[in-house]
Amino acid sequence: MRGGETRMQTSNFSDQTLVCRDCGNQFTWTAGEQEFYKQKGFDNSPTRCPDCRTKRKAERTSQRTMTKIVCSKCGKEDEVPFVPRKGTGVLCRACFAEQRQVGG
Repeated sequence: MRGGETRMQTSNFSDQTLVCRDCGNQFTWTAGEQEFYKQKGFDNSPTRCPDCRTKRKAERTSQRTMTKIVCSKCGKEDEVPFVPRKGTGVLCRACFAEQRQVGG
């Protein structure tokens, strides 16, 4: 390769037709989605079609019980989707997101 050239990386993935375990419909698992799964370290292919995945996620979210907390970092009131253990600090969404970005 010359100085300014970049080499194109070819994908080893090709679209696959899968069958949803919930509704039984076929859906396409695209090469791009497969590459994304691999980058995230996921070993298994999806077992549900996008519609059933969305429906299942919505069901889980609607059944979630929220608990009111006071952030141990900034003192702001917020809600979290779990019951905190006694003696452990709990962060509000903003402080939690900030901590994740910093890597701490």
